[in-house]
Amino acid sequence: MKMAPESVGTPEWALPSAAYFHTLLTRISEDAAERDADPAFPKQAFRALSEAGLLALPVPNPSGTRGRRTSFGEEWRILRAVAKADGSVGRIFDGHLNAVERVSVLASEPLRTRELEAIASGKLLLGVWGSDPIPGEGPPAYIVETESGPVLEGVKTFCSGSTGLHRAIVLVRRTEGTSGPPLLTYVDLKGGGLEVDQTWFRGSGMRSSESHRVVFRGTRVLTVLGEPGELVREPYFARDAIRTAATWAGIADSAVDATLETLAAKFANREPDDVVSLAVGRMLAAQKTIDRWLEHAGREADTDPEKSLTGFSTEMRATAATCCQKILDEAARACGSHPFATGSPLDRARRDLELFLLQHRLEPAMVHTGRRAIRERAPLP
Repeated sequence: MKMAPESVGTPEWALPSAAYFHTLLTRISEDAAERDADPAFPKQAFRALSEAGLLALPVPNPSGTRGRRTSFGEEWRILRAVAKADGSVGRIFDGHLNAVERVSVLASEPLRTRELEAIASGKLLLGVWGSDPIPGEGPPAYIVETESGPVLEGVKTFCSGSTGLHRAIVLVRRTEGTSGPPLLTYVDLKGGGLEVDQTWFRGSGMRSSESHRVVFRGTRVLTVLGEPGELVREPYFARDAIRTAATWAGIADSAVDATLETLAAKFANREPDDVVSLAVGRMLAAQKTIDRWLEHAGREADTDPEKSLTGFSTEMRATAATCCQKILDEAARACGSHPFATGSPLDRARRDLELFLLQHRLEPAMVHTGRRAIRERAPLP
């Protein structure tokens, strides 16, 4: 492909031009309805992202060094735009970016450079799988030491991208039935010993995210990343959370656009009434609130990449989730039942976003934030 003349990092790599990126997003968006109707891993979308060099955003340039190819703010803007084109593609892309950052920070040499070079060349797509099964779905995944090295046994659920990824960071226990902080295992998904239960995920939203139940049967572990509890290490955990919010924001953007398209057609020859106009005004206000939070997050992360954004990321996600739900509520108020009954882009955005929001329980973190603020004013004796 032809890249833009302006580069980020060395001249060997550049972000795609605005025109190329727009064309890429249009292609992803045009295929979204078909993928939603007949769910499958979005191979063409990720081939396009790979050809544009966008799977390598968190990779240093060159791969054997430290750092990243583009700013956090730019990465999150790109992620948001991809999620707007298709929420399922955005969800898998979000997990890939999270995983690549952890491999870059935590993997030992020579594995680190080898994996990052493969990612930069578009040969590897990664994910992060953290959800444990509920009772009746199998034992939570755990490590088994064998003569040829560690392998995984057990089950994980909501494994986004499970039919198309090459690697995954999988949160597991050290042995079967144990508790405590999980380990981050970096797993080869193409080396055998993996069963994807494609009957498990039957949700109405995020249908091509391929977020299935996965059964590990001696799946090879390439390495263990960091120490137990590494998942919540800062500043990386907060950046994972911000990427989630950016993905939500992209799907919310698609809901706003679909609403405006629906209403523009409905009111082509007359003024919209006050109820509809007020609903749209509230949607736009909620969207701009998300804009400001993400812009601030990008500035904070880029100014000091080692700064913990843990409290900020919690408040940001809680606010973004509220604004996303506000957008969906006002869209329904403005448009009525027709777009939801006919499977319009607005209906798909609503299904995608509502399911994705349910996967993140923010109340406990907000309770902690509120209690801490009170105790700072009134310490316990």
